[in-house]
Amino acid sequence: MLSTRLKNRRIEIGMSIKELSEKTGLTSGFISQIEHGLAEPSITSLRNMANVLDVAVFYFLLDDINVNPVVKKEERKILHFSKPNLTYELLSPDLNRQMEMFMAKLKPGESTSDEQEFHAGEEAIHVLHGNLRIQLGDNDYTLNEGDTIHFDSSKPHKIINDGQVELEYISAATPPPENDSIRRKGPKKDQSL
Repeated sequence: MLSTRLKNRRIEIGMSIKELSEKTGLTSGFISQIEHGLAEPSITSLRNMANVLDVAVFYFLLDDINVNPVVKKEERKILHFSKPNLTYELLSPDLNRQMEMFMAKLKPGESTSDEQEFHAGEEAIHVLHGNLRIQLGDNDYTLNEGDTIHFDSSKPHKIINDGQVELEYISAATPPPENDSIRRKGPKKDQSL
């Protein structure tokens, strides 16, 4: 499914594998392997390709998106990434909204990305179970079960499970980060003159 959707979207916008490679920093061979179902990208690589192809990362992973405004627990779309440490359950009915909601599960000692990432908008995270540490720019915040953080997601951020048990949290972001074409990694550069 991911392989077919990646190839179809690339062709749909008239982009060659070489162009996608140049814009993402991934090798042409690796992209070709993904399109043939021989390799699975990391979540960071998948986000990078989604940004270049101007689609949500979930576009590659979901078959049918339920347009019913109600999302029943048993009908949630569960997404497993090539890194076995992270799972997302989509809580939003679809990806065509101004806000995206999901429940995430993160294994002990793992993080959501290798580097801090940022994107336009706002994000709120509520911890359901476990201990969450969020690097937010130069600051670190520790949240326990029942705690919530709300922040400007244009500040670089990264979530880490510092606990001994699987971390479960709900995140709501507006606009949906995977739809944002200006998602970046690393420290945010000063835009002032």
